[in-house]
Amino acid sequence: MNPAGIDPTVRSEQTTELQIQNRTLEMNLLQESLARAHMQERLHEAEEQRLGLRVLRADRLRRKAERASMRARKALAVALM
Repeated sequence: MNPAGIDPTVRSEQTTELQIQNRTLEMNLLQESLARAHMQERLHEAEEQRLGLRVLRADRLRRKAERASMRARKALAVALM
């Protein structure tokens, strides 16, 4: 027996089991981290898409306002003639 009164083979098995548990935990944490990064990327892509749609909508509204302004100018010009 060793001074601590623990059988060395039991100590070795406990150490091996602990190492396996640590590796399993690390793998789970790695998977969670990967999933989190993937979701962040998806959220970023969705935000970029929303911004692009907002810009398109604003451009369409600007053109529509310009056309309305031209019609109003033409109607005023006709009324003043």
